Amino acid sequence: MSRHVLSLLVEDRPGTLTRVAGLFARRGFNIESLAVGHTEVDGLSRITAVVDVEDLPLEQVTKQLNKLVNVIKVVELDPSQSVQRDHLLIKVRVDRTTRSEVLEAVTLFRASVVDVAPDSLVIEVTGDTGKTEALIKLLEPYGIKEMAQSGLLAIGRGGKSITERVFKN
Repeated sequence: MSRHVLSLLVEDRPGTLTRVAGLFARRGFNIESLAVGHTEVDGLSRITAVVDVEDLPLEQVTKQLNKLVNVIKVVELDPSQSVQRDHLLIKVRVDRTTRSEVLEAVTLFRASVVDVAPDSLVIEVTGDTGKTEALIKLLEPYGIKEMAQSGLLAIGRGGKSITERVFKN
């Protein structure tokens, strides 16, 4: 099995995400990460899905995705040819003795403290998956009270865009 990042340009219509996710589910594929949002073109959304599958079944699913009515374009993003980022909010237990150590870790990872309470800090970090996982591992001994992580966001490098390829801007 190998990790694949798919970027789908879809019409912003009710039920589109359900049909896309359902196609993966019917094939028995687990979606590791999923992020959806509007694009620079009105009425279109981008779905970024991370799946762990073999190449041949992925090719079959990609062909089926392209056949869905509301799917306009499907592109697999190569990690070396794209920018890929996770976004993480993490609430960490702190006290007088550990607060400075946690703040040092925040600085080391170029993260930000977005909320301060007497017994906790909420930290925001953006970066590749390795960076967010390393920060989690570093903060675990202090006590993670709560955590929220976005799905992976990814976009191709260079001047071309997925919408240009479709609409020839």
